[in-house]
Amino acid sequence: MSVPADSPCPDATARPATLAQKLVARSAGLDYAEIGTVAICRVDLAMSHDSSGPRRVAPLLQELGVSVWDPSRYVVVTDHFVPGGDAQAESILRFTRDWTRQAGAELIDAEGICHVVLPERGHVLPGRLIVGGDSHSPTGGAFGAYMFGVGATEMAGVLATGEIWLRVPNTIRLEWDGMLAPGVCAKDINLFLCATLGLGGGRYEAIEYTGSAVAALPMQERMTLANMSAELGAQTGLVAPDAVTLDWLAQAGVPAQVLAQIDLAHWRTDAQAPVLAHHRFDAAALAPQVAAPHSPANSAPVDQAAGEPVQIAYLGACTGAKLEDLRMAARVLRGRRVAPGVTLQVAAASRRDQQQAEREGTLAILAEAGASLLPNACGACAGYGAARFPAGSRAIASTARNFSGRMGDAGSAVWLGSPMTVAASAVTGRITDPRTLLP
Repeated sequence: MSVPADSPCPDATARPATLAQKLVARSAGLDYAEIGTVAICRVDLAMSHDSSGPRRVAPLLQELGVSVWDPSRYVVVTDHFVPGGDAQAESILRFTRDWTRQAGAELIDAEGICHVVLPERGHVLPGRLIVGGDSHSPTGGAFGAYMFGVGATEMAGVLATGEIWLRVPNTIRLEWDGMLAPGVCAKDINLFLCATLGLGGGRYEAIEYTGSAVAALPMQERMTLANMSAELGAQTGLVAPDAVTLDWLAQAGVPAQVLAQIDLAHWRTDAQAPVLAHHRFDAAALAPQVAAPHSPANSAPVDQAAGEPVQIAYLGACTGAKLEDLRMAARVLRGRRVAPGVTLQVAAASRRDQQQAEREGTLAILAEAGASLLPNACGACAGYGAARFPAGSRAIASTARNFSGRMGDAGSAVWLGSPMTVAASAVTGRITDPRTLLP
């Protein structure tokens, strides 16, 4: 299902405005969205998953005596408790499936992580305002949509009314110019920003990623940037849509007539638009980054963590196991084997990405290196399933967070790195600069 993005308000460009202001103005039916004011926005799409969705919002809707305002604009994804395996998980999955079908909403069942499968289905388009029941919902901002996460109470309000209020945000502009060096990727940008700006550096405003280095990134790398805006404390993370965006959406099956309605010249920040802060960075100077336990803010160049022994290398999550992530890991692993005593676990972010990785040979490279394949689900990243890290284990993961106890026992230690850094560390058994293993 794909619904055309609405046209912008006729006078929306009369005053210089940021991309965030334009997106809010469109959804609120305003000519101009003044920063700091409260806007009542019409929601184009709502998304929940099995942990945050029906089991949380169904009782609230029942108490209110209302049903979903527009079932065609509500998508539920099963990704946290997949593949089940115990009585609680099976019960939650059963309720999620039954309630979603009864409500008439769209169910994407055991196909992958919500932040990846939603755009795969053509649901995330430039100009849209989308509310997600998960903190990493800003992923959708990579497509020039205003997407952010809410809790169950706010989601119930959205499902009852089709509207949500928000304060028109300031924009923090993060400009990355130059070219990323081989062995460096979007995940390294995110980890660097977590250390540089801090986990509250986004101030619950809109972060916009710009510059020639961002423009050169493929779509899924842009998704990684927007995704970890949540770690920076932003409400949403945005990348202005361009030809790369439209090409990716076309491949996702969005009809040409829908894409033709998207005005790329409008969905970008105007010159002279008001911004809260403008930070400039040299992409060529960035080294691979690694975050030490137990926070993404503990990030530093990889050489500061190099040599730390690990027993688990985890390629998973919406931040680190999309098709582009698997390809990056394969470039390091080609012709190599995982070190003795190390387990390389791969949980591809979506079934479609895994199938494409299999068709093109990427999955075979990972398997030949000794990787074990896990379900297309959140898995250890969210602390679910059998892949949870045991007490005393030391792991390096491509996930977004490494808080104590999040991915397993509180006695485990988790470092964060890019898919290339995770792959390189799996080969050596110690945290390793991926540039030393790239061709």
